Amino acid sequence: MSRNGKAAPVPEGGWLGSDEQRAWLAYVRIQLRLTYEMNRQLVADSGLSLPDYDVLTALGVADDERMPITALAAHIGWERSRLSHHVRRMDTRGLVTCGPSAADKRVTEVALTDQGRDVLDQAAPGHVDLVRQLFFDGLPAKLLGPLTEALEGVYANIIKQGTLPPPADWRPTQD
Repeated sequence: MSRNGKAAPVPEGGWLGSDEQRAWLAYVRIQLRLTYEMNRQLVADSGLSLPDYDVLTALGVADDERMPITALAAHIGWERSRLSHHVRRMDTRGLVTCGPSAADKRVTEVALTDQGRDVLDQAAPGHVDLVRQLFFDGLPAKLLGPLTEALEGVYANIIKQGTLPPPADWRPTQD
């Protein structure tokens, strides 16, 4: 029953089965708590938010540490407008630059600055240690391969059926 006393509409295809619900809730709990812990650690150790770190790491592995803003948005799975606002704030902090591409003035490009590279290099070891501690230390080694394959399959399905464009460098994994 909903708050207004009416029965909630049944989704097309029915409700999640008990195994589906258990898996989904486990994922949601992990995603929410892991995001909280990673953000807390990054802010405390380096003054970066997790979204800052996502942008910096994507630029850090890009050719010449720069990307068109549309490609960067697709790479990290954000809407372009959200990314535009975020990189403007990062630009004022000296972590990135944002402006017309030298190759095509119609394209807005985001580039990692030397300061952004330094902050990323300083933040990465603590972040990696936390990911190992919270995620991989709780995962039996024999399940790493199957979990990786399962997550890659879910990601491929999201790319196929989702609404954001796929990253330019995305290629389905080979079975």
